[in-house]
Amino acid sequence: MKNSRHIAAKALLDVQRRAAWSNLSLNANLRRNDLSPADIAFVGALFYGVIERRLTLDACISAHSAQPIKKLSPQVLCALRIGIYQILYMDTPDHAAVAESVELVRDLKMPHAAGFVNGVLRSFLRADKTIPLPGEPVSARLSVEYSCPEPLVRLLLDSAGEEAARRFLSDSLGRPPVSVRVNTLRTDKPRLAAMLEQEGVRAVSHPQLPDCLLLESTGAIAKLSSYRQGLFHVQDVSSQLCVMALGLKPGMRALDACAAPGGKAFTAAQLLGGKGEVVACDVHEQRVGLISKRAEQMGLLNISTLCRDMTAYQNDLGLFDAVLCDVPCSGYGVIRRKPEIKYKPLDEFANISNMQYNILENSSQYCKEGGILLYSTCTFNPAENAEVTDRFIQNHPEFPPHPLGGLLGEGSSRTLLGEFGGDGFYLAAFRKGKSV
Repeated sequence: MKNSRHIAAKALLDVQRRAAWSNLSLNANLRRNDLSPADIAFVGALFYGVIERRLTLDACISAHSAQPIKKLSPQVLCALRIGIYQILYMDTPDHAAVAESVELVRDLKMPHAAGFVNGVLRSFLRADKTIPLPGEPVSARLSVEYSCPEPLVRLLLDSAGEEAARRFLSDSLGRPPVSVRVNTLRTDKPRLAAMLEQEGVRAVSHPQLPDCLLLESTGAIAKLSSYRQGLFHVQDVSSQLCVMALGLKPGMRALDACAAPGGKAFTAAQLLGGKGEVVACDVHEQRVGLISKRAEQMGLLNISTLCRDMTAYQNDLGLFDAVLCDVPCSGYGVIRRKPEIKYKPLDEFANISNMQYNILENSSQYCKEGGILLYSTCTFNPAENAEVTDRFIQNHPEFPPHPLGGLLGEGSSRTLLGEFGGDGFYLAAFRKGKSV
């Protein structure tokens, strides 16, 4: 059996070579090895940490390597990143981090590079582990400091300003919080918190959101008895706020146009008090099946699911009091959960706004007179947010902006960058036929 660092390295190399999703790569490599829970935790922390801090690590390597980063083999670069990461961000003793990285590059079939890896890491230690931060421009400094590509940093600075950008980038590093929504049709917050405590999970009430708990020391959530009993579902704070902005009341009919993985539909069903109806649609049949299965486990009998492409209108759905369009997006708001997203070229999402607009426009036709239409994304990119909704307002005067209300304030749109402890998010609300 390979040691923990070797397993982390193999998973990292899989992500790099195959452009694989990080969670799929890590899980595949863990399944091939019989590790203790402590070793699994170490591999996960090292794996995600190296992905998350890659640009910072590479800046340190570049400052002490006689060879340019681009000329290093993937195996050598991986061993150096793992070594620097342990030195900077883990409790591993410096000498152990160096020795293990030297051994790792040998295990990765690059024994001739052992002396090189040793030299780079020892040079970094002699320099007092200093991260070489650029002075100007601000975008270059933040890029290295928070390990975020400079084009994406510039986009964030232009759209949010330096203070908000720094806060968001700082929050994007480290382990993200785990927030859950209480299934109010089966229990309440105090009883669920007590049950979670009995299962070894620390549960703290969110200071602002009702029926929301923040969890610590969760382990495998799906194995918890309280989860299997359908007493809660995992849902980020911003997503919970999104559903709350619909203003749902018992007896209403709501449409979740792009429902997978289902959290917003579950919350909507609970806010309806188990009455009325939530129609949850998604284009992927397998995902629709998973939503339906979990809704049944949670006793949310007022949810019905459909496999449906929401870029095209079909009149068989009827009309709804509330329509939620949480559209597919670049995902820049959730880089703390999926760090590989930030390394994708910006132009990879250059045309996504046309699809987003089509979903919004077609879904609006399901909104009844006086009904609420809510557009949302988990990104801070203006091209996917305000530019889409401004275009919709210009083409559809019958949908004037509507206040979000509650914790989100009286504005009709808002970009969240960590407020309330949630992910990056954008929301814009409209009311068909009238504004209040």
